[in-house]
Amino acid sequence: MDIGVVINYSNSFEENLIWCQENSIHTCQLSISPKELTAETTQIVKALIQKYNMEITAMVGNWSGPNEWNFTAGPLTLGIVPPPFRANRMEELKSCARFAKDMRVTDVCTHMGFIPENPCDALYSDFIASLRHLAQYFGALGIRLNMETGQETPTTLLRVISDIGKSNLGINFDPANFLMYGKANPIDAVYLLGPYINGVHAKDGEYPTDGIALGLEKPIGYGRVNMKLFIKALKDVDYKGAITIEREISGEQQRKDILAGKELLLGLEANQ
Repeated sequence: MDIGVVINYSNSFEENLIWCQENSIHTCQLSISPKELTAETTQIVKALIQKYNMEITAMVGNWSGPNEWNFTAGPLTLGIVPPPFRANRMEELKSCARFAKDMRVTDVCTHMGFIPENPCDALYSDFIASLRHLAQYFGALGIRLNMETGQETPTTLLRVISDIGKSNLGINFDPANFLMYGKANPIDAVYLLGPYINGVHAKDGEYPTDGIALGLEKPIGYGRVNMKLFIKALKDVDYKGAITIEREISGEQQRKDILAGKELLLGLEANQ
């Protein structure tokens, strides 16, 4: 099992690479802001990942503008679903695809936003047209575009993939997000989405307790994701890519939780 970690470029990038090397972590998903997608950054990143023996398995496609991670303002502000932000964010994601190509990274993952569950909703059809355009653009560059799970049911994700009809459109599977958004049991979702899973986050969390705030993110092994069954399910669907730990806090506790999660995952794999 190749276990990696999400690294933010603007947050002590080289220091984090050194820490990864010291702790035998050799893959990452690189999160980078649109304004940092420059030729200069490309050269810096290329030099540092070579120096510290790091492989970038995917770019995290970020976008600018408001972003409220909740059930009230979230549908109005997240991803490319909201019409007021869609055009600009699509251009930012295209920039990320070009950056990925320059870095020889094959995958970009991003949150699309709250995709409407109702396929008859006009917002759904407009979103599909926009995503099809993005998938075509990414495909021409040889890049896979992976939808980060969470804000929609697995059924909706399957419908989107079918409606787009592009082989380079897939899934970055985050089990905790299915719980934190109250959308699905993540183990069941692995079997539904298995053929389209191109990337995986190891993250844990809880269901929401009200209609406003997301469920709480937790250290791996302390939430409601059954990690033993999760690893088994990934094996059952023949997933062979990296498993990337995402712990959405900062500081020393984040590093402690990442290393504890790594050991837990390796132990679970060894016992299967």
